[in-house]
Amino acid sequence: METQVAVDYCSARVVVLGCGNILFGDDGFGPEAVEYLKANYELPGDVYALNCGLSVRELLFTITLSDIRPERIIIVDAMDVGKTPGEIFEVDVTEIPEKKIDDFSMHQLPTSNLLKELKDICGVDVKIISAQVQHIPEEVSPGLSKVIQDSIPAVCEKILDAFSI
Repeated sequence: METQVAVDYCSARVVVLGCGNILFGDDGFGPEAVEYLKANYELPGDVYALNCGLSVRELLFTITLSDIRPERIIIVDAMDVGKTPGEIFEVDVTEIPEKKIDDFSMHQLPTSNLLKELKDICGVDVKIISAQVQHIPEEVSPGLSKVIQDSIPAVCEKILDAFSI
């Protein structure tokens, strides 16, 4: 069964990956946004949306090694980059903040950035859509802040706009 899932997301035209840890407040933004997207929008048949939680590295590694790849990957993730909490923004693959780069690397080295490899070597268009967090707790505390929760419909519209290549 796992092989079939890999084939499904590798062969989709667009893959949307919701990244983050739902147990740590606003860090759960990506998974929550993808779940909202799947529950409230009819996705085209060639779009695969997945709440990947903390498994993004493994999924990106599988796509990188696959003979069949999506045309576009949309990463949905929370970041703390000093913007207004709840603000939605895009991040270029080459400008991922240093404290986030490990999330997308197999060996925790900036030189092994799988998103950059997918874009530059594999020819996959990569978009990163993010929200500025209000708070990520240091201890387990599930649930998004109100400002982040309220930003989810807007990020879903931005994701839908990113489907067209």
